[in-house]
Amino acid sequence: MRIALGIEYDGSDFAGWQLQEAGVRTVQGSVEQALSQVADHPLRVICAGRTDAGVHATAQVVHFDTPAQRSAHSWVCGANANLPKGVSVQWARDVPDDFHARFSAVRRRYRYVILNRAVRPAFLAGRVAWEYRPLDEALMGEAAQCLLGEHDFSAYRAVACQAKSPVRTLYELSVRRDRDLIFLDLEANAFLHHMVRNIAGVLMDIGAGKQSPAWAREVLETRDRTLGGITASPHGLYLTGVIYPERFDLPPLSPSGVVW
Repeated sequence: MRIALGIEYDGSDFAGWQLQEAGVRTVQGSVEQALSQVADHPLRVICAGRTDAGVHATAQVVHFDTPAQRSAHSWVCGANANLPKGVSVQWARDVPDDFHARFSAVRRRYRYVILNRAVRPAFLAGRVAWEYRPLDEALMGEAAQCLLGEHDFSAYRAVACQAKSPVRTLYELSVRRDRDLIFLDLEANAFLHHMVRNIAGVLMDIGAGKQSPAWAREVLETRDRTLGGITASPHGLYLTGVIYPERFDLPPLSPSGVVW
């Protein structure tokens, strides 16, 4: 049987999603250990999108194969009984053998949260990016429009990104403010390594008046990562949705997939 799970996690205390060497705490390692106890055999999970150290998810999706017969309720409750604080399985579904958490996804959504005030956070430390410079969200929103559509995002991906093609289609990049919080919401067919954080870094420099809104397009057209802005903090980044074809009948995106 192939099972799909929806998972949320606070990435603050993990060295990212992906399994690493023994002794390194990862979300994947924690999930696999918990599920293996429920299944009563070792298993491996495949995720929709690997997240870096400090990055969070409200709607990660994984799949795994198992001969174990368990109800959806048992997978959810059994896994959560064995998972550490900060990781929670939200739902489980039987899926057909051709479902793949990564390759079956048609779109992904991320939210980047910026606390924009002069003093650092206390309660939100590790869960937002802190920017002390006053930001003009209108300028950030103007710049964001230059990045919509299909582009070569080489200038907005990590130098070490291993994706075969830098071309991605960005369907949404919105900017809004709620008091001291600024939210960037992005939706694309797929994202490159550090793509969201590099976009956030460019937009924050524009919002701070360091660059003009046109700079976002200028960076894009260089196709050179070294000419872009800083890579913004991982702490403000959330994977908030993975969208699949309707035939897989997975739960729709829900309010729990929205941060604040």
